Amino acid sequence: MTRYMTQYNGIHHASVLVHDTARALAFYHDVLGLEIDSRRPDLGYPGAWLQIGAAQIHLLQLPSPDPALGRPDHPGRDRHLALTIKDLAPLKTALERAGISYTLSRSGRKALFCRDPDGNGLEFVQVEEKPG
Repeated sequence: MTRYMTQYNGIHHASVLVHDTARALAFYHDVLGLEIDSRRPDLGYPGAWLQIGAAQIHLLQLPSPDPALGRPDHPGRDRHLALTIKDLAPLKTALERAGISYTLSRSGRKALFCRDPDGNGLEFVQVEEKPG
Protein backbone atom coordinates (compact mmCIF):
# COMPACT_ATOMS: atom_id res chain seq x y z
CA MET A 1 0.00 0.00 0.00
CA THR A 2 1.42 3.35 -1.04
CA ARG A 3 1.00 6.04 1.52
CA TYR A 4 0.70 9.61 0.32
CA MET A 5 2.77 11.93 2.47
CA THR A 6 2.81 15.68 2.39
CA GLN A 7 4.71 18.29 4.30
CA TYR A 8 2.67 20.07 6.94
CA ASN A 9 3.52 23.68 7.68
CA GLY A 10 1.53 24.31 10.83
CA ILE A 11 -1.98 24.85 12.08
CA HIS A 12 -4.01 27.46 10.23
CA HIS A 13 -6.76 27.75 12.85
CA ALA A 14 -8.54 25.91 15.60
CA SER A 15 -12.24 26.37 16.34
CA VAL A 16 -13.90 26.40 19.73
CA LEU A 17 -17.63 26.38 20.39
CA VAL A 18 -18.93 29.16 22.61
CA HIS A 19 -22.34 29.94 24.06
CA ASP A 20 -22.00 33.73 23.83
CA THR A 21 -19.49 35.47 21.55
CA ALA A 22 -19.35 38.66 23.65
CA ARG A 23 -18.62 36.69 26.82
CA ALA A 24 -15.96 34.66 24.99
CA LEU A 25 -14.35 37.84 23.63
CA ALA A 26 -14.23 39.26 27.16
CA PHE A 27 -11.92 36.31 27.92
CA TYR A 28 -9.95 35.80 24.69
CA HIS A 29 -9.56 39.48 23.78
CA ASP A 30 -9.80 41.36 27.06
CA VAL A 31 -8.02 38.89 29.38
CA LEU A 32 -5.71 36.99 27.02
CA GLY A 33 -5.07 39.98 24.75
CA LEU A 34 -5.69 38.23 21.42
CA GLU A 35 -6.41 40.57 18.52
CA ILE A 36 -9.73 40.31 16.68
CA ASP A 37 -9.50 39.77 12.91
CA SER A 38 -12.22 41.99 11.46
CA ARG A 39 -12.10 40.15 8.10
CA ARG A 40 -14.47 37.40 9.34
CA PRO A 41 -17.34 37.25 6.85
CA ASP A 42 -20.99 36.76 7.79
CA LEU A 43 -21.17 33.00 8.14
CA GLY A 44 -24.80 32.89 9.22
CA TYR A 45 -24.03 32.54 12.93
CA PRO A 46 -22.23 34.74 15.48
CA GLY A 47 -18.55 34.29 16.16
CA ALA A 48 -15.14 35.89 15.87
CA TRP A 49 -11.71 35.21 14.49
CA LEU A 50 -8.73 35.88 16.75
CA GLN A 51 -5.15 36.19 15.57
CA ILE A 52 -2.47 34.22 17.39
CA GLY A 53 0.86 34.50 15.60
CA ALA A 54 0.37 33.27 12.06
CA ALA A 55 -2.62 31.14 13.09
CA GLN A 56 -6.10 31.89 14.35
CA ILE A 57 -8.67 30.77 16.88
CA HIS A 58 -12.21 30.78 15.51
CA LEU A 59 -14.96 31.31 18.06
CA LEU A 60 -18.17 29.64 16.84
CA GLN A 61 -21.39 30.53 18.63
CA LEU A 62 -23.14 27.26 17.89
CA PRO A 63 -24.71 24.50 20.02
CA SER A 64 -22.10 22.30 21.66
CA PRO A 65 -22.47 18.51 21.72
CA ASP A 66 -19.99 18.33 24.62
CA PRO A 67 -21.32 17.68 28.11
CA ALA A 68 -21.03 20.57 30.53
CA LEU A 69 -20.65 18.21 33.50
CA GLY A 70 -18.32 15.28 34.05
CA ARG A 71 -15.33 16.82 32.32
CA PRO A 72 -11.89 16.32 33.91
CA ASP A 73 -10.89 18.98 36.43
CA HIS A 74 -7.50 19.34 34.74
CA PRO A 75 -7.86 20.59 31.12
CA GLY A 76 -4.73 18.65 30.15
CA ARG A 77 -6.78 15.46 30.52
CA ASP A 78 -9.51 16.76 28.21
CA ARG A 79 -9.60 18.03 24.65
CA HIS A 80 -7.65 21.25 24.72
CA LEU A 81 -5.88 23.79 22.58
CA ALA A 82 -2.17 24.29 23.34
CA LEU A 83 -0.62 27.66 22.57
CA THR A 84 2.98 28.75 22.86
CA ILE A 85 3.76 31.87 24.83
CA LYS A 86 6.94 33.83 25.45
CA ASP A 87 6.41 34.36 29.20
CA LEU A 88 3.80 32.84 31.54
CA ALA A 89 4.12 35.54 34.22
CA PRO A 90 1.96 38.23 32.54
CA LEU A 91 -0.65 35.59 31.68
CA LYS A 92 -0.80 34.43 35.31
CA THR A 93 -1.32 38.03 36.41
CA ALA A 94 -4.11 38.59 33.85
CA LEU A 95 -5.89 35.38 34.83
CA GLU A 96 -5.62 36.16 38.54
CA ARG A 97 -6.98 39.69 38.02
CA ALA A 98 -9.93 38.22 36.10
CA GLY A 99 -10.55 35.59 38.81
CA ILE A 100 -9.85 32.70 36.44
CA SER A 101 -8.34 29.62 38.04
CA TYR A 102 -5.45 27.76 36.45
CA THR A 103 -3.10 24.90 37.17
CA LEU A 104 0.55 24.46 36.32
CA SER A 105 1.92 21.50 34.43
CA ARG A 106 3.21 18.58 36.47
CA SER A 107 5.37 17.35 33.58
CA GLY A 108 8.26 19.67 34.29
CA ARG A 109 7.44 21.90 31.33
CA LYS A 110 6.72 25.57 31.88
CA ALA A 111 3.02 25.32 31.10
CA LEU A 112 -0.27 26.55 32.47
CA PHE A 113 -3.78 25.15 31.98
CA CYS A 114 -7.15 26.89 32.29
CA ARG A 115 -10.64 26.82 30.84
CA ASP A 116 -12.47 29.54 28.97
CA PRO A 117 -15.97 30.62 30.13
CA ASP A 118 -17.50 27.77 28.08
CA GLY A 119 -15.27 25.06 29.57
CA ASN A 120 -12.93 24.73 26.57
CA GLY A 121 -9.49 23.61 27.75
CA LEU A 122 -6.46 25.78 27.04
CA GLU A 123 -2.79 25.08 27.63
CA PHE A 124 -0.12 27.77 27.42
CA VAL A 125 3.44 26.49 26.97
CA GLN A 126 6.33 28.86 27.58
CA VAL A 127 8.98 28.49 24.90
CA GLU A 128 12.36 30.08 24.79
CA GLU A 129 13.13 32.17 21.74
CA LYS A 130 16.05 30.85 19.76
CA PRO A 131 18.85 33.36 19.23
CA GLY A 132 19.07 34.48 15.85
